[in-house]
Amino acid sequence: MIAIPELLATWSYPTEVRFGIGRIAEICDACSALNIKRPLVVTDVGLADSNIIKELMELIEESNLEVGLFSKVRGNPVGANIEEGTTAFRSGSHDGVIAIGGGSAMDAGKVIAMYQGQESKLFDLHVKVEGGPKINSDSIAPVIAVPTTAGTGSETGRAGLITDEAVDTKRIFAHPKMMPAIVIEDPKLSAGLPPNLTAWTGIDALAHSFEALCAPGIHPMADGIALEGMRLVKEYLPRAYADGNDLEARGYMLAAASMGSTAFQKGLGGIHSLSHSIGALYNTHHGLTNAVFFPYIMDFNRSAIEEKMIRASAYLNLKRSGFLAVRDWILETREFYAIPHSVSEMDIDDSKLDRIETLSAADPTASSNPIKFDKTAARKVFLKSLDGKIDF
Repeated sequence: MIAIPELLATWSYPTEVRFGIGRIAEICDACSALNIKRPLVVTDVGLADSNIIKELMELIEESNLEVGLFSKVRGNPVGANIEEGTTAFRSGSHDGVIAIGGGSAMDAGKVIAMYQGQESKLFDLHVKVEGGPKINSDSIAPVIAVPTTAGTGSETGRAGLITDEAVDTKRIFAHPKMMPAIVIEDPKLSAGLPPNLTAWTGIDALAHSFEALCAPGIHPMADGIALEGMRLVKEYLPRAYADGNDLEARGYMLAAASMGSTAFQKGLGGIHSLSHSIGALYNTHHGLTNAVFFPYIMDFNRSAIEEKMIRASAYLNLKRSGFLAVRDWILETREFYAIPHSVSEMDIDDSKLDRIETLSAADPTASSNPIKFDKTAARKVFLKSLDGKIDF
């Protein structure tokens, strides 16, 4: 039988997710299930002194597990964070990682779990077109992921994003064994997230599902998950934003984030290509940056995604049908959550334009944009977003 190229694909779906209020109490059982006896808890500097971490450490210590804590992860983690975390892992003879926090903490935790068993230099191991040293899969430590924000979906992804400060570039590290073996999604852990971060991370989840839906290629399962992920954000983000203690809304937003990450194994696109570049150069919040670029990339890709937007508008139960209905909903959503309309409102100008276009075009997410996203395209979209001009 002759295979039809358009009908060839390789699919994989993620991991065990323990979802529900109070499930954090199962953290030690999760360690036992993975034969982790000396876990290293990896979190970020903002969460380090919180009750969430204090109570987690107490839970683990009560079970007589020899636990360590590494909390020197900054937002948009850098190579130095990974090197220091890896030293902590090795010096403590740890055998697994509990990555708890937002996307930065979970990305760092996964990369530490990978890098601690490698002989190559860290930035020789990132995803690159030309190849390079392969990751030794046998030495990757198991990871338990515990998200406290609902955005990146890093808990159900096999990749981590780390900034190489030497060249101001975000690098993607990926391996199937970097996928967390167990995820604990407890809505109570995200209840304290302030409204602005709730909005920014929520739109990050929306951008993941949206770009996965728009990515070329055949992946009906990803498309279905992406559509439902978008619907969950539409329905539950306003509630979580209005009332942080609405645990039903918090729970469904956690699910939406995981769904976006699951769906984008199909691909991402220009929103993330530009956002990764801006984040590396200006250390901006990833979700907020995605939200700003969202409608500009929509317009750039319009000719390739119009049919998909007809389906999306119907599934989202928008009042109108088609591309403009979805784009207007995105614009209204951004306005509701006080998202800046242009990147200039984020104190970003065109002084680094050449670097932005180069980094964006080289970012691995650019390859799955529905329309070729090269340096010319990146420049065009960035300048539109700088001036706040939507129409292409």
